[in-house]
Amino acid sequence: MNKLEARSICKTYKSGETTLDVLRDINLTIMPGEFVSIVGASGCGKTTFLRIVDGLIQPESGHILIDEKMATGPGQDRGFVFQADCLLPWRTVADNVALGLELQGQDRQIAREKVQPYLDLVGLRGFEQAHPNQLSGGMRQRANLARALVINPEVLLMDEPFASLDAQTREIMQRELLRIWSQERKTVLFVTHQIEEAVYLSDRVIVFTA
Repeated sequence: MNKLEARSICKTYKSGETTLDVLRDINLTIMPGEFVSIVGASGCGKTTFLRIVDGLIQPESGHILIDEKMATGPGQDRGFVFQADCLLPWRTVADNVALGLELQGQDRQIAREKVQPYLDLVGLRGFEQAHPNQLSGGMRQRANLARALVINPEVLLMDEPFASLDAQTREIMQRELLRIWSQERKTVLFVTHQIEEAVYLSDRVIVFTA
């Protein structure tokens, strides 16, 4: 069974009287536990496609299926890691990571108890009560990743999560992501501009053209 399938996805945007084809007849299947990267030039539709998979925007035509069931909007079976860490500055690291669980309606104390194993997993033990302004860029992105993982998604969607990091931190985070992936075995769809990053991380690389 495919974990994720895109069937004939098309997306257009209108600019005045001009209609722009952003995605045209995209078909893609991803197996359970597979790490797949998408590369391509700026503006080719990589992020748009990722947001369609997550259900944040709707295509003009085509379908997304998770475990052969049609996905019509956002769901707990998908976790999204944005390029910016998007941490709430007034919440501690632990509270930021617990946010997704709270939004699902879980009790705050129970959510906090579920957070600790994921903080350990991403290497943030000891920083539970720190605030985002006390963390480095790499540490904030670790918290961002933990927040996506704690909801236990079937598919992890990552939109250039290391783009804003310096080269050394980026290499560290790439290694850390592979370590976490080898432990969790999530199905990952990863968007990047960096061909080397895609080749290093992925089982398979998909190229989007202009």
